[in-house]
Amino acid sequence: MIAELAILCQNQGYIRRHAAYQLGVAVAAFRVKRGYANMSGHSKWSTIKRKKGAADAARGKVFTRLAREIQIAARSSTDINANFQLRLAVDRARAENMPKENIERAIRRGAGLEKDAAEIETIVYEGYAPHGIAVLVDCLTDNRNRTISDLRRVFTRAGGGLGEPGSVAWQFTEKGYLLINRVTEDGADTGVDPDEVFMIALEAGADDVDVSDDSVEVYTNRTNFAQVSQALEAAGTKPDQAELIMNPNTTLELSADEAQAVLGMIEALEELDDVNKVYHNLELTDEMVAQFA
Repeated sequence: MIAELAILCQNQGYIRRHAAYQLGVAVAAFRVKRGYANMSGHSKWSTIKRKKGAADAARGKVFTRLAREIQIAARSSTDINANFQLRLAVDRARAENMPKENIERAIRRGAGLEKDAAEIETIVYEGYAPHGIAVLVDCLTDNRNRTISDLRRVFTRAGGGLGEPGSVAWQFTEKGYLLINRVTEDGADTGVDPDEVFMIALEAGADDVDVSDDSVEVYTNRTNFAQVSQALEAAGTKPDQAELIMNPNTTLELSADEAQAVLGMIEALEELDDVNKVYHNLELTDEMVAQFA
């Protein structure tokens, strides 16, 4: 629908910037209608972690998680040009300065060429944090018993609880997520034209584009994820982050004290060795980012 609006604006002869403005109005209404109004929480949680230094503190675990992602992605094919998921995993590893030999070893393990490679599997656990916040925990593990024991301990201590399969997942929708930074961590302008990114993404099939002072966030369905990412790269804008995420259909807003309890549990989950990603439906406001970061 949005892509059709983009083409229509072009065919009617509007200048590109005016077309982007007109599309922005249409997209804003479309997002509210379709329930996309709360999509920016993904980057806000990343901002909180970065400012708190959590990313640096957990750096020792990053390579292990990335290696597991690469290993799983490489099972279907070791051709990085044909296997889009493997390419994304390798790109993330390179962005974290993971040594080349570590990347190659993980690919060989995925292909079954390393005899000492442990069997890694992906498991998604569901549960509730305090105050009714829904949580999905994406794990990469070689020991289910260890993983479930660690998760149960964190949920219980926080006053939450693990749920049965399907108890929480229905509250989330899988989305492709692409982040393009407009400023560096030092505050320098990256030169990204948000209007250009906006138009390219929508024309390529994106569901939603969220422009802020710091970044441009692009959301797609799973089918269009690769083509939108490749369209941006072809136009000279390589996303700083590209991954499939579980996005909440709706979010819940809590008081500052309640939100702090939930965020504390999420941080504890992310510190576990077997946890790859944690998704939740807590509404993260700008005030929370400023307060908790």
